[in-house]
Amino acid sequence: MAKKPSTLINMVVALLVITAISGGLLGLVYGMTKDTIAEVDQKKNAAAIAEVLGTDENSRLETVVIDDLTYNLAYDAQGNLLGAAVKTFSNAGFSGRIELMVGLLADGTINKVSVLQQSETPGLGANMVNPKFKDQFDGKNPASFKLRVSKDGGDVDAITAATISSRAFSEAVQLACDGFEANKNQFMKGGQQ
Repeated sequence: MAKKPSTLINMVVALLVITAISGGLLGLVYGMTKDTIAEVDQKKNAAAIAEVLGTDENSRLETVVIDDLTYNLAYDAQGNLLGAAVKTFSNAGFSGRIELMVGLLADGTINKVSVLQQSETPGLGANMVNPKFKDQFDGKNPASFKLRVSKDGGDVDAITAATISSRAFSEAVQLACDGFEANKNQFMKGGQQ
């Protein structure tokens, strides 16, 4: 059997066939795994909400999305706002986007912070998941605690050699606090149903 001459048309056809097969296989794998991935994400969010809010089984949760932030609002049996777990983010990390779940009490005090997603440099910015860094936000109220790294005149002790990651973390927490404060009156009314 004679070998076909290598022409531009033959190469384009071969690449199109390979691309179509690869694309089809990727689509098949995605279709088979998307529900599992969504379920894992949902469990991860639920665990983060429980961690940062510390609510019990008698609390009622209501989810509201405003301006790209997800507010998981916790109400007691009488409809009083206990606090919120705010899914927040910053695109200013050293390696791009970071996502956090910030637990806020009804008065705006930060209860806890959980890191949902980050791809910062291991051993440097990735240390944002360590209690030594993230726990410094616990129990702080943004009215008296400046959510900026100390190098920028704030109260946050940055991760050594990872100021950019520390700034992004602080920015995400500030975004959650500002959004909660701006919508708090609406959230308080939401529990009075």
